[in-house]
Amino acid sequence: MATYSASKNSVDLAIDPLITCKLCLAERPLQELYELKDCKCLYCESCVQQYLTVMITEGNVQEITCPDALCKKQGKIESPEIEKLIDRQLFLRYQRLHFLREVDLDPNRTFCPEAGCETVCHVCSAPSAEATVPAPVQCPTCGLQFCSLCKSKWHATKSCDDAFVGGPPDDSGIPFSTAEDAKIKRCPMCRVPIERNDGCAQMMCKRCKHVFCWYCLQSLDDDFLLRHYDKGPCKNKLGHSRASVIWHRTQVVGIFAGFGVLLLVASPFLLLAAPCILCCKCKICKCCDDDDNDGIST
Repeated sequence: MATYSASKNSVDLAIDPLITCKLCLAERPLQELYELKDCKCLYCESCVQQYLTVMITEGNVQEITCPDALCKKQGKIESPEIEKLIDRQLFLRYQRLHFLREVDLDPNRTFCPEAGCETVCHVCSAPSAEATVPAPVQCPTCGLQFCSLCKSKWHATKSCDDAFVGGPPDDSGIPFSTAEDAKIKRCPMCRVPIERNDGCAQMMCKRCKHVFCWYCLQSLDDDFLLRHYDKGPCKNKLGHSRASVIWHRTQVVGIFAGFGVLLLVASPFLLLAAPCILCCKCKICKCCDDDDNDGIST
């Protein structure tokens, strides 16, 4: 009897199906896979850990969902589950970024813009006031009074644009006390703080995708050839060699020229094909009309 049971168990193990991990495409037994709590999707535990590491490192922490884009439930990976899968240091980063994002999205809370002061301040606006109406905010820690929208010092008689544009050329809307603090500036479009250590002066805000010059904060959204750095106070301050800039411009011009040549070559064929297309459409319409008339006469 014992021999029969042992052979039966071996047969069950032999036919145990292998499941493919959708991240690494490796086939593994069910007991070696990790099941997400919300959607019950199965992955290698190491793959889930790597996925969480990439998401947290890139700052995508507001809502981490199942890595399978075709997951019908789009299950959420919540904080307790994340804590069990990643190391302590990475989880602390996740908690901090998640908290920063929560405050950033809360219209009733904001961070004090004073350098070195990370106090969460409450925005006291009138009940009927819209979210786009600036209101004075008083930091309880450092005492700074600033605007709830542009985060610059409170400007009771000016609009946010006037107060921002009217400042010195290197003004970023944040009061700096040291040269190290001046590495942080605000996006001219959405006012989110941006830190630059070194490298290219052409900046793109991750939040609103606005492209601007780091030094003068001028918009570069339409400056595909980076002509902004050919003259004026920002001349030759892009942070790249002249050869690199010329190669970039050659690529941009080549792309536009390629589309132009393609359109020029294809236009005669489009003109020749147009009568055929129209003729086919007319025949189809005529056939439909004939069918309708036959149906009515019947």
